[in-house]
Amino acid sequence: MRKTPLAAGVLAATIPRAACGSPGDAAGTDADGPIKVGIVYSATGPLATYGEQYRQGFETGLDHATNGTGKIEGRSIEVTYMDDAGEPDKAVSAARELIGDGHGILAGSTASGIAVQVAPLAEQNDILFISGAAATDAITGINDHTFRSGRQTYQDILAAAGFMDDPEGSDVVVFAQQNAFGQDNVDAVTEVLEAEGANVDSVLAPADTTDLTPFAEQVNQADPDLVFVAWAGETASAMWQALDQQGVLDSTEVVTGLDIKPSYPIFGEAGDRISFLSHYFDGASGTEIAQIMKETVEAEGGEVDLFTPDGFTAAQMVVHAASAGDETAERIDALSGWTFEGVKGELHIRAEDHALIQPMYQVELVGTGDEAHPELVAEIPAADVEPAIAE
Repeated sequence: MRKTPLAAGVLAATIPRAACGSPGDAAGTDADGPIKVGIVYSATGPLATYGEQYRQGFETGLDHATNGTGKIEGRSIEVTYMDDAGEPDKAVSAARELIGDGHGILAGSTASGIAVQVAPLAEQNDILFISGAAATDAITGINDHTFRSGRQTYQDILAAAGFMDDPEGSDVVVFAQQNAFGQDNVDAVTEVLEAEGANVDSVLAPADTTDLTPFAEQVNQADPDLVFVAWAGETASAMWQALDQQGVLDSTEVVTGLDIKPSYPIFGEAGDRISFLSHYFDGASGTEIAQIMKETVEAEGGEVDLFTPDGFTAAQMVVHAASAGDETAERIDALSGWTFEGVKGELHIRAEDHALIQPMYQVELVGTGDEAHPELVAEIPAADVEPAIAE
């Protein structure tokens, strides 16, 4: 069942255990009782749109994975949603509350800075955590208790590298925000492209800055061969306008990840001067599961977008893990090395570090304004964008 999103209160650092037993087997204290799953995500805040896509996908995926019953072997799945508002402190408090209340599985995490705060709690309290839209590479391999249902930055960068004929000797600038997501992209671009002989530099803007002209000027003055833009949130329109005004889009190759549908008109006339990589867009995959997801989400009044598959995949993982038993160790073993059919086709959870191996997409944006829409250029096989094993 779906509970109303709750505001996360401030809790003590120590999670009370007397009432619920060890969190690792809390969901199984009553063999006939519900399987308790907690979702900590951005219902409000700067990434609320991403969070809503994840929620719609999760509920659709849960319906699909349980054949419409909402149950696993006769036991109901009780889902509690809690809003972190995009703030790590609230996310940690919500996670602690859910663990203390006997939730043996947590999922969600819309933002990278939140995912890295919640993941250690999973190991400390012996519960399962499945991170969501958060792209930070730091989640992969962070501990045995943590998995992910979306892509990671390393996969974005490998997809972006496909737009370069030969990185050797090229000058690359990463234009991003000063936050965990931005720094993660700088690190990944540096690791991937410097190994191919490119010279990588970065221009980072404070995440709350609205005047982005000075930063666009820095990008232009660097005169790079390629600009990789990693951006999220409400300032995207101002950022693209600044790059266009400074002539960056006309002077060099600009690559970025395709964002959500409402962002398509933001690119305006510049859309055909940008190369897009994509984790997912409505219509990217022609799989049967993708069609099921689309039909179900739309029947509920929703719309498939960038992070809808992350929620759907998370639900598939929750059901598979919970079907293995009530002990956290059983659930970890069930997911580690699992290969399954998802929205994007065949997905594989790498046993060594729990990276989610998946295909990516190269896309072009066609049309302008409200008519702007993505068209698939190429699907990049999962093996071509497989990240290095986390150590």
